[in-house]
Amino acid sequence: MNLPHRLPQPAWLMPLALAAGLACMPAHGQDAGKALNLLGSFLRQAAPAEAPAQPAAPGGLLGNMLGAGFAPAGAGQASRAGDLIGLLSQSLEQIDEPKEIEIGRQLAAVLLGSKPLHPDMALQRYVNQLGRWISLQSARPHLPWTFAVLDDAGFNAFAAPGGYVFVTKGLVERVADEAELAGILAHEITHVTAKHHLQAIAKTARAGLLTQVIGSQVKGELAGAVSAQFLNLGRDLYSRGLDQSDEFDADRSGVALAARAGFDPYGLVAVLQQLRTATPDNPLFALSLSTHPPAQQRLDLLEQAMGNRMDGLSGQQAVTVAQRMEGLAARRSASVSAAPPAAAPKRAPVKK
Repeated sequence: MNLPHRLPQPAWLMPLALAAGLACMPAHGQDAGKALNLLGSFLRQAAPAEAPAQPAAPGGLLGNMLGAGFAPAGAGQASRAGDLIGLLSQSLEQIDEPKEIEIGRQLAAVLLGSKPLHPDMALQRYVNQLGRWISLQSARPHLPWTFAVLDDAGFNAFAAPGGYVFVTKGLVERVADEAELAGILAHEITHVTAKHHLQAIAKTARAGLLTQVIGSQVKGELAGAVSAQFLNLGRDLYSRGLDQSDEFDADRSGVALAARAGFDPYGLVAVLQQLRTATPDNPLFALSLSTHPPAQQRLDLLEQAMGNRMDGLSGQQAVTVAQRMEGLAARRSASVSAAPPAAAPKRAPVKK
């Protein structure tokens, strides 16, 4: 797959476009608070039954996902899971966009059941706005895109069908600048637009569902087995990772998407260089290293795809995440200060 030919406006327009986009990006009417309320509703409507709290551990997302939080739930949840697995067992062409979004909503609940959202509302707002700005440049800007930060120390990012993207606090803390974070978000957005996760779980569902259903009918435990099967699909997806070809595709297309959104296209390259130096036994990077192809292989393929065609779009002044958040906070305070005071309500005359 070649990089798309449609590239961004001249480099001097990029910071202006980004600043304008982030300044007005409560687009679709969702600020961070609404996004968090929406994500919180996933836990009530779609997540597994609440499990006892597990001790936090560096990079412990995978460990929690493999733990007791994935016990089979009640009959109502089993029915919803059965409906979704029935969809996944069909051909991908039969899964329309509303069904894709519902499947993604359930899988997002799997992620939210493993780690809580980070409590920093300013950070949640920033990542949500940044992600939405990039998603508007994608092939599917109309999806109900939602971005959030999980309270986890590991260096990880996840996506689910329908427009749900998560990054960990550990990842945000370790990126050198905003271009690197944008490259990661663009990579995950590409997974969604290309339906990589949907294809992977549909393939797994078609391969493993029939045997489990037949066995459960013999035992009279169909509802619990179907519910557990859907949870196992989500657990397997995020612990095993996608096919290598999907990861390479998301790298190539993600670089082009980040460039279209006005960012240095070498941001993702810098992230891969950081992963290349990480040791496999480092718990903070263990999940990223185990679920993705070797970083050097990804770098080699990106170099072949990019060549020198994007060199003119690099070299912009780096902006760190902290600097961007400070600027947004200052702009927010200025807009509040400049707003005219609300008029005092008029009192009705008192009749004597």
